[in-house]
Amino acid sequence: MEFVRVKRENQIVEGYKNGNTLVLQNGEKISEEEAEFVAPVKPTKIIAMHLNFPSRTEAFGAKTPRWPSYFMKPLTALSGHRASIARPRGTQYLNYEGEIALVIGKKAKNVSRSETWNYIAGYSPAVDFGLHDFRTSDAGSMLRVKGQDGFCPIGPSLIHASDVDPHNLTLRTYVNGKVVQEDNTSTLAFPFDLLIADLSRLITLEPGDVILTGTPKNSRPVQPGDVVEVEIEGYPRLQTRIVESEVDFGDFGAQPEDSDDARNTAFEIK
Repeated sequence: MEFVRVKRENQIVEGYKNGNTLVLQNGEKISEEEAEFVAPVKPTKIIAMHLNFPSRTEAFGAKTPRWPSYFMKPLTALSGHRASIARPRGTQYLNYEGEIALVIGKKAKNVSRSETWNYIAGYSPAVDFGLHDFRTSDAGSMLRVKGQDGFCPIGPSLIHASDVDPHNLTLRTYVNGKVVQEDNTSTLAFPFDLLIADLSRLITLEPGDVILTGTPKNSRPVQPGDVVEVEIEGYPRLQTRIVESEVDFGDFGAQPEDSDDARNTAFEIK
């Protein structure tokens, strides 16, 4: 079962995918092509990880972390399938990071690792976009880099947890139809059950909450006009298109900056 949410006459309607048809709760049946998708989740929070796939850790020449490291993305970063992602004019380092979004199904607090699988609603392709031109000013924080509006597309559907083996999910990212990232959850340093148990010790996880579970190696900058797609093998791809936008950053606060830190992160330079 693949759960979807779409916009119909300015209303959000839920439903499910049946082949290339979306069956909506209001009784409508529409084609995938005509649907205006929104994210298939309604989180109270979006929690993201720094390093989880060993391929990404090795690309940076880093050591495997002792424990998971997290940051949060604002809810306003959330966007859906076929959304446009804006790279502000004058910036260079807007990077894709294809990820699997783990979605919580019921309230979780102090959950043991053995119990965590009962708390997962499902999984969805996601992109953790980052604008590394703000890397220097965002030291110790990811708000400017990762938290901008639309920087967390998720979709097109939520894959029910019971339909997949979470220990053997293949994740792929495409740019303009070419595979640029590929890895499997069997390699994760911190499996999904550990993440939920770890977080629920300190934070109450609510239904719909999203955990972005890490990206493989080969995150790179994309350009206006590029199309980024992410898939969990066997299920539809999430698609986003990069556009250029005019943003007035004003003459106050942090400004985009071309720095060694920005370049090294954007191109995974050790």
